[in-house]
Amino acid sequence: MDVFALTRAFIDIESVTGNELEIGQFFYEHLKPLADKYGGEIERIEVEKDRYNVYIHWGHPEVVFSTHIDTVPPFIPSKEDDEFVWGRGACDTKGISASMIKAVEGLLADGIRDMGMLFVVGEEIDGLGAHFANRNSPAPKYLINGEPTENLLALGSKGNLRIEIEASGKMAHSAYAELGDSAINKLLDNLENLRKLELPVDPVLGDSTCSIGLISGGRAANVVPDHASATAVVRVVTDMAEAIEHIKSAFDDRVTVKFPVQTPAILMKALPGFETTVVKYTTDIPKLSNWGQPLLLGPGTINVAHTSEERVPKKQLTEAVELYQKLVKQLKTES
Repeated sequence: MDVFALTRAFIDIESVTGNELEIGQFFYEHLKPLADKYGGEIERIEVEKDRYNVYIHWGHPEVVFSTHIDTVPPFIPSKEDDEFVWGRGACDTKGISASMIKAVEGLLADGIRDMGMLFVVGEEIDGLGAHFANRNSPAPKYLINGEPTENLLALGSKGNLRIEIEASGKMAHSAYAELGDSAINKLLDNLENLRKLELPVDPVLGDSTCSIGLISGGRAANVVPDHASATAVVRVVTDMAEAIEHIKSAFDDRVTVKFPVQTPAILMKALPGFETTVVKYTTDIPKLSNWGQPLLLGPGTINVAHTSEERVPKKQLTEAVELYQKLVKQLKTES
């Protein structure tokens, strides 16, 4: 299959996070002949029941390609026109997987070995597959991670800090509000403090940003609320511990605050001959810390990922094959 047909074959297997069994089996069966032909080894590595990472390598890998095989819902089957391949996962990241595989096919045919590919489950929720893989790494020198960067080499990615805020109060009839204690008022005051907080700026990664994505609370319009909660996400550009201490300053003792997700910002390697960018989203890279110095590049734009219009330009898919090959050759020259 060419890179377009392979992208569509991947898209047409529904693989919403938690349901990666079929796509993992397809990856394994598609890649096994490539392992056999060039003397490689391939494994389906159980992460949990019916969920498998797929790892293939030739020799002791100096460079490993990696991306994820799961998608967000809902499933959208593939289609194509002269310019794009469409469907769920087209750019995030089934087209990337196809470009990586075609790149490796070409490198193997040119006699290049000591490289591998790691395809993981669970990136869209909790990075479970990457966490699992990080426990048993072959210690390559470089990791080429794939996410949609429009084929630009990312110099960095912002971190992800999730903030959960809760407030408690006392119910009362709204006509006698003075007899109650509004949890919503406490929450709103603290959210306003968070919105006004001046967040750090990094010369490479740019501004920190804060988005309050969820708010809930109350029982009825005529009842003083006894509980309220909110969840916010800060895209962090500085040290995570420093960011948390700074953000804590926005809250008073009327609320409880937790930070259940703490994915750090990452600065990455630049290479001569590659155009660069900075991305605002997070990747599996921080969870694959034992897999070598990270690089990030892939076809497509994040602006259409997770939407009903997800697509990847055909031109970028073919360009990515060449860019991935160029990356490996350049990195192996440095090794």
